[in-house]
Amino acid sequence: MRRLLAATAVALALGACNDQYASSGRSLAPIPQRTMALMSEKGMSKNDPILVRLYKKESELEVWKRAGDGKYAMLKSFPICRWSGQLGPKRREGDRQAPEGFYTINPSQLNPNSAYYLSFDTGYPNAYDRAHNGTGSALMVHGSCSSRGCYAMTDEGIAEVYALAREAISSGQRGFQFQAYPFRMTAENLARYRADPNMPFWRNLKDGSDHFELTGHEPRVAVCGGRYAFDTVGMTCKDDPSLAPMVAQKQEQDRVAVAELVAKGTPAVKLVYADGGGHESFRQSMAALGGGDSQNFSILDARSHRNLGDISRPDALAEGPREVLVEEKTTVLAASAGRKPASSRLASSVGQPEPAKPSLSAAKPARTVLASADPDEPLMTQSTTPSATEAKSDSKPFYERMLGNVLGRPEPAVTAETETAPAPVDAPLPPRRRVAAPTPVKSTATKPQASLAMPGQHAAAHFIPGAQQVGSEAESLKSN
Repeated sequence: MRRLLAATAVALALGACNDQYASSGRSLAPIPQRTMALMSEKGMSKNDPILVRLYKKESELEVWKRAGDGKYAMLKSFPICRWSGQLGPKRREGDRQAPEGFYTINPSQLNPNSAYYLSFDTGYPNAYDRAHNGTGSALMVHGSCSSRGCYAMTDEGIAEVYALAREAISSGQRGFQFQAYPFRMTAENLARYRADPNMPFWRNLKDGSDHFELTGHEPRVAVCGGRYAFDTVGMTCKDDPSLAPMVAQKQEQDRVAVAELVAKGTPAVKLVYADGGGHESFRQSMAALGGGDSQNFSILDARSHRNLGDISRPDALAEGPREVLVEEKTTVLAASAGRKPASSRLASSVGQPEPAKPSLSAAKPARTVLASADPDEPLMTQSTTPSATEAKSDSKPFYERMLGNVLGRPEPAVTAETETAPAPVDAPLPPRRRVAAPTPVKSTATKPQASLAMPGQHAAAHFIPGAQQVGSEAESLKSN
């Protein structure tokens, strides 16, 4: 009965707004037949929940779907035409950085009226970003090939990603997880970029990647003492004991693989971009035009048979990144897979001292639940004090044990204030959109589908309310 009422309400709302989409209909475009056939081959349905993973260095966005066995499997990879800035998280408004981290995309974040064809808001800043005083807004995944802190997919690319998200949400998914990484978390990448100042943060992201790849389920994300925590027990910062052995085994295997690569002479490098990058296919097309200019955009379109639209900094896109060698003071790593290295500290040429080890008697930090797609599950914080046994255990990620703090940069400090007075989770977020009247988007499904909610969610049919035009997204993106 509830599903019938919801379907009736959406039908009535759509009846009043057909004229708005009569000239476009871009937000209602069906999933391409080739992708529907691919889903069928992999035992998936357009109604199944999705999860999105993104990699800056490789400039690829992956859409994963929950298959018949209840686990997520990769459906399709899409090339990213343009992202701006450097590898690393976004910290402040105006730094041109595209965000990295774990975010939840709710229906209201999908924008069918985007100035960049179609888009969805990443949700930056989330609780982790705010804990590190991150500022900025309207950080999007959208069409075209222009970025000021966003991920530009081309109109063709965002149309398909949007359609996949629309069908999943209209079939009952409350929101999908968006995982943004600097690069694929392979041993090769972790060995090469081990001296980058962002490595402590990236090791933290790898913890979440490991949980997802090992279980096939969307990891439950929280913030504990300024760090991401994954699949913890209840409202505490304790690791789930049922997953801990499996995670520890994978991390030890990866630790050994990185140690062997370093021992074989893999250099420590840092990637430097003129201003972000894009997928190699787009870079090669632009490089063939000598960097391009506004007069060459139509030529590039003809070469690639894709509608790229506006291209930001075509010269930077054509140039690609440079690898800068980083000299290290000491590298003492065991290459043997059968034993741990005698010393696992790597120091950079910066020569900064190692930070003091945290006191084992310090209380564990406050926990903030981040990414629950279920609106009925409240976001809460809770301070917990570990037992003596927990305090003695080594709970640091394996790369922190192996590589340590590679540039001597201290981890985020946990003060007495954060211990005793965690920030309220209901604190208002920075304004992101000027809200217009919502316009429901019609699903291409012939009838409301039964919910395929993720574990822990409530089954319900859920249709996407139309997102609002921000005035001009171009104006919002200028400062990011």
